[in-house]
Amino acid sequence: MADQLIRATAADGGIRAVGAITTKLTSVARERHKLSYVATAALGRTMTAGLLMASSMKRVDSRVNVRIKGDGPLGGILVDAGLDGTVRGYVGNPSVELPPNRYGKLDVGGAVGKGFLYVVRDIGYGYPYSSTVELVSGEVGEDIAHYLVTSEQTPSAIVLGVFVGAQGVTASGGFLVQVLPKAARDDALVETLESRVSALQGFTPLLQAGKNLTEIFQDLLGDMGLHIFPESQMLRFHCGCSFDRMLGALKILGEAELQDMIAKDDGAEATCDFCGEVYQANSDQLAQLVADLQAESSVSQ
Repeated sequence: MADQLIRATAADGGIRAVGAITTKLTSVARERHKLSYVATAALGRTMTAGLLMASSMKRVDSRVNVRIKGDGPLGGILVDAGLDGTVRGYVGNPSVELPPNRYGKLDVGGAVGKGFLYVVRDIGYGYPYSSTVELVSGEVGEDIAHYLVTSEQTPSAIVLGVFVGAQGVTASGGFLVQVLPKAARDDALVETLESRVSALQGFTPLLQAGKNLTEIFQDLLGDMGLHIFPESQMLRFHCGCSFDRMLGALKILGEAELQDMIAKDDGAEATCDFCGEVYQANSDQLAQLVADLQAESSVSQ
């Protein structure tokens, strides 16, 4: 199945649901960053969560930044996801590996450890909205749900999953279900929804059983007046870095630093943290940056 996101409502608009398949983009991230099994699961879950959270924003250039900073050996996670369906991200220690947890699954919580979740919502204008909550488990899904309840006052259930093995990433994705204010007072509805989500054995087993997003929502919300919007959105791993941006960043270092790079290294190399792309500038290109700085300096005098 292609990486995609669908949106739905239920209970006369009292429930908002969004689901995403992120298998390919998680695989791309794994290859770019040379991620271990547990690092793949951690980053894949967080990228999926970022896309699910960004899906409720309004402006096409809106983005969500999700940063998980724990004291575990993974060394933190940073994800940038947009309403346009693009996402990028990285982990601090991509090679970390841990034994399975007590449930026989990848120990994402152990890799992340204790710490904090930081969320920044950039709505495309004005100042971004930021919030911080303490990590509940480090497993990502529970931490995101805790953030949505405490910081955005929206009762939410989120299920995330990444299955990675010898054949690579074979299933990745998740869904987010939120009870909006108009339905939050219906205790029976909330209890039923919580019970159904709790009964699930995860998200990737559903994909591996051949179910698509529509079928998953039908099973979960089909008897609650489910309405699935016909438009699905394609998702992809994408980073906006470029060689020109790298040159711009080098230029900020100033003339003396650039001259030192030319003399000692005969050039410069930079790696994008978000996507792992490596850019190289030779001495002639650095010399041009020096000339540009000198020209700008003479004009300003």
